[in-house]
Amino acid sequence: MLAMACFPLGVDMRLDLQLAEACPSCFTGVLPDRVMHGRVSVPHGPDALLEERLAGNPSMEAVPDTPDDAIALALAGNRRFVEGQSTVYHQDMDLLHAQTADHQHPFVAILACADSRVPVGLVLDEHIGRVFVTRIAGNTASTEVIASLEYAVAILGVKAIIVMGHTNCGAIKAAIRNDEVPGQISALFAGILPAISLAGGDDADPGEVTRQHVLNQVGVLTHASTVIDSRVKDGSLKVVPALYDVASGVVALLPERAPRAG
Repeated sequence: MLAMACFPLGVDMRLDLQLAEACPSCFTGVLPDRVMHGRVSVPHGPDALLEERLAGNPSMEAVPDTPDDAIALALAGNRRFVEGQSTVYHQDMDLLHAQTADHQHPFVAILACADSRVPVGLVLDEHIGRVFVTRIAGNTASTEVIASLEYAVAILGVKAIIVMGHTNCGAIKAAIRNDEVPGQISALFAGILPAISLAGGDDADPGEVTRQHVLNQVGVLTHASTVIDSRVKDGSLKVVPALYDVASGVVALLPERAPRAG
């Protein structure tokens, strides 16, 4: 049971609770499977923003106030997933479908790999209508991917884009080896080649290539799209790099590159 006494004294607590049934325990604590959304804001400190925002499963109406809030909410969901505390599947599916059949209100967009081990909504503990996902093998920002993300930004109003690479990526490894592959699979390699060069060429470590490729795609999104770039500049959107560990389930933000001088 999540009792109110568990929260530190003096914090600014905002809770949007939807209770499935009337119950005496609702007045003394909130059972995890009844919580639709809970967030606690604590003062800034040396820890990352994720440590400052303790989030429960968001309601369909919950909208983060800022890009930082959107990123923190996504990472908090991943923490629940990793700790085996996912709440998304406790929701009334009929209600969720009814609330999203005619509209969607995602708060974050994800550019991820098409790898079957990267189920984005699941690892962020988010339900229908909350996360706008574009997936392509190698998580490369192609023209079509950029157009899709522009739609998420300009029309749906997401506050953050997370470019999410992952460990043990087959597309990355194949591009490094320059494998002979059937059909049009090799078309995926071109977008990864710059990262291979940055990571050391033909003998590059796949993990380092993955990181460089994610950072490259963050740059591509802001340089190739005036829609995305303008919102980044006015502070209403952030584009951040992240890495998903397929072994641990952890999504971790990557250090961003320093802006180019001039």
